[in-house]
Amino acid sequence: MKPREPKEYAGREITVSFEARRCLHAAECVHGLPQVFDLARRPWVSPDDAPADQVAEVVRRCPSGALRYRYADGRAEEPGSPASVERTGTGRLVMRGDLVVRTPYGERRETRVTLCGCGATGNRPYCDQSGPCAER
Repeated sequence: MKPREPKEYAGREITVSFEARRCLHAAECVHGLPQVFDLARRPWVSPDDAPADQVAEVVRRCPSGALRYRYADGRAEEPGSPASVERTGTGRLVMRGDLVVRTPYGERRETRVTLCGCGATGNRPYCDQSGPCAER
């Protein structure tokens, strides 16, 4: 199944996009800025409820890359340098940097990803918590 386009939540100074299939529910967003990221509200993302730079900082905490941002002036997240790769105790690969990820649907430029380490994902190559590498 081809992935859907990320859902966009536009604010005056920043737009946050969310790709649900990549979310690992680390909850960095809801803990970091609960007034912006509120699962009980629709829409659940309200980018104007905090300063744009704070929203961007919390989005960068998302380990899976399910959340992204771009400012109204076109600026987006700059990749970290040097790139980093961390293998978790369960085998997932958490990567940050200027990344090119090959998927069944082509190459994607990324700044943050969590890749499956066990091969059981239904969202290759991204971890979707369906196999043993997602166990905590």
